[in-house]
Amino acid sequence: MNLFNVYPLFNINPVKAQGSFLWDDKGEKYLDFYGGHAVISIGHNHPHYQTQLKNQLDKISFYSNSVQNELQTELADKLGKLSGLEDYNLFLCNSGAEANENALKLASFHNGKNKVLYFSGSFHGRTSAAVSVTDNPKIVAPVNYDERFIKSEWNNTEQLEAIFEKQGSEISSVIIEGIQGVGGIMIPKVEFLTKIKELCEKYNTVLILDEVQSGYGRSGYFFAHQEFGIEADIITTAKGMGNGFPIGGVLIHPKFQASNGLLGTTFGGNHLACVAAIAVLDVMKDEHLVENAQKMGAYIENEIKDFPHIKTIRRKGLMIGIELDRNCSEVRNSLLYNHHIFTGNSNDKAVLRILPSLNIKKAETDVFISALKTVLENL
Repeated sequence: MNLFNVYPLFNINPVKAQGSFLWDDKGEKYLDFYGGHAVISIGHNHPHYQTQLKNQLDKISFYSNSVQNELQTELADKLGKLSGLEDYNLFLCNSGAEANENALKLASFHNGKNKVLYFSGSFHGRTSAAVSVTDNPKIVAPVNYDERFIKSEWNNTEQLEAIFEKQGSEISSVIIEGIQGVGGIMIPKVEFLTKIKELCEKYNTVLILDEVQSGYGRSGYFFAHQEFGIEADIITTAKGMGNGFPIGGVLIHPKFQASNGLLGTTFGGNHLACVAAIAVLDVMKDEHLVENAQKMGAYIENEIKDFPHIKTIRRKGLMIGIELDRNCSEVRNSLLYNHHIFTGNSNDKAVLRILPSLNIKKAETDVFISALKTVLENL
């Protein structure tokens, strides 16, 4: 049997990782400034993270959600305190797509409506409803197309108001990323988010904030939308939540009523996943990583802002989009193969996406800054 060939692969085989570095099977060392799509939040193989997972393996790694699991309670308590959302409730699952599926379903259960408003440039996952609110026709299969899913232009308040005026009574939820990641680090205007919140309240529509990539301290706030003082009805999270261990979460406003069987999952909230997520929160708190994201992100931006071929820098914390005056693929490949630095791209082919771990150090950022300068000056 062969693998189903759906991923374009770099000819690099990482076999070891520590902190912000990877080593391949030939012993070559790489600086990780992408973290596998913002998954690596506290660095590879953090000692506390490793120890907690190893200890849990000696106890129990899995049982279903038909029994008590005090680790889920501990995770919910610590997540509530660190995020400042102690009055919300938590549903645990396995991924960002699954979190968004459950958020959309919960919203529809709540108000009995069936339409969803999403935005241009969005990415919410590859599963059924999640991919239907993702703005990429290449990954939306015919079975996923439906008129219930309504697209509005990003940061276009007038179009948003027009859609609500016409269909507001039918719109169950609005789903929006705190910051668009795949879309090219697109930051919503505060007046745009404010208007969405206002319309959701007026039309009994649920506001879902997809913080799968922009959450967990990535933006310099625990969740990106918190910078603007917006209260979401539902918040989805994943990626950095488990530092590589698959876990996702749905944070649910207390106005939503739970009932037996309303939502469910086989693997979500298992013992190992919870221990991984708890370890991430412990490290984030003890090492002040939200503050470090603000500090190191600002440092990177200040150091590179005058480099040649950079048109704009879109940044919140350590979620950075560097828009070049050309396709970024040549720069990305040069950074990887000539300087051994992992970076990312986006649907905007000119945008180089930078997503290092939240505990990145100045010495490591300086390696990236020096390499980027060399690459850009030699274009």
